[in-house]
Amino acid sequence: MRKLSTLIALLGTLVLVTVAAAQQAPALLYKASTVKSADGVTLAVQEWGNPSGPEILFIHGFSQSSLSWSRQVRSDLAKEFRIVTFDLRGHGSSDKPLVPEAYRESRRWADDIDAIIKQVGLRKPVLVGWSYGGRVMNDYLTHYGDGGIAGLNYVAATSTAKPGVLGVGLRLIPAMTSEDLATNIETTQKFLVSCFKIQPSAEAMATALAYNMMVPPKVRGFLGGRPADYDAVLGRIKVPVLVSQGKEDLLVLPAMSEHTLAVVKHAKGVFYDGVGHSPFYEVADRYNADLAAFVRSVPR
Repeated sequence: MRKLSTLIALLGTLVLVTVAAAQQAPALLYKASTVKSADGVTLAVQEWGNPSGPEILFIHGFSQSSLSWSRQVRSDLAKEFRIVTFDLRGHGSSDKPLVPEAYRESRRWADDIDAIIKQVGLRKPVLVGWSYGGRVMNDYLTHYGDGGIAGLNYVAATSTAKPGVLGVGLRLIPAMTSEDLATNIETTQKFLVSCFKIQPSAEAMATALAYNMMVPPKVRGFLGGRPADYDAVLGRIKVPVLVSQGKEDLLVLPAMSEHTLAVVKHAKGVFYDGVGHSPFYEVADRYNADLAAFVRSVPR
């Protein structure tokens, strides 16, 4: 009986400790969910902000994650807009299949965006694509057109692979596919420094390195080398388009955004002086104001 009483007391203490820990754990600022794409890949999705507001779906870049958008989801944008972020396939908390076809077929990327729009219940979101996220937007447009969206924001975003539009990433990314951990980390650090003209704090860079290193080297390798001939797709866009670019971008040169503006005749461009590859982080207040004005302006 004494052993039983002791066991009951221990169980009671464990329950109290568990409840106390749960009470002390910070509540999530977002609604976390998962979306299943057409090929079975599970994507980690986060919903932020005003659930009844105009919708924005943010698409991050190569080797990044949904955490890239911290200065949007925790800003005044969330008071006005319904914001959805997610981790691309192979990134963050999403599935990471280790077969090349999971990344080199444009239909897979298009289906990811379509699955998020439908399964999360977005009506006509504005898509925001940063860097490689521009490819993902263009893959979606290739297979689904723009009838289900309200607008597009290309942020230093890939729209072509013609010469003269890409910078130092061309020499950094190959070493980021190395299976040697020391080489991979060192080059990923250099890549992250190149993402900013206005450098983040050491703490923020440590966080960025952590989520960049969640992308397997093989996945990084699979992401490269696929065609980026999107001119015909860009030429068919009817919805409003905003093109955002830092003038001091070392990874995706301003010539990329100039190309997008030349092909999408009705697009409007915003170029930020003294800013690098990440205007949404480096000059978040200015970028957020420009994005908010754009989202308010698009017809639905």
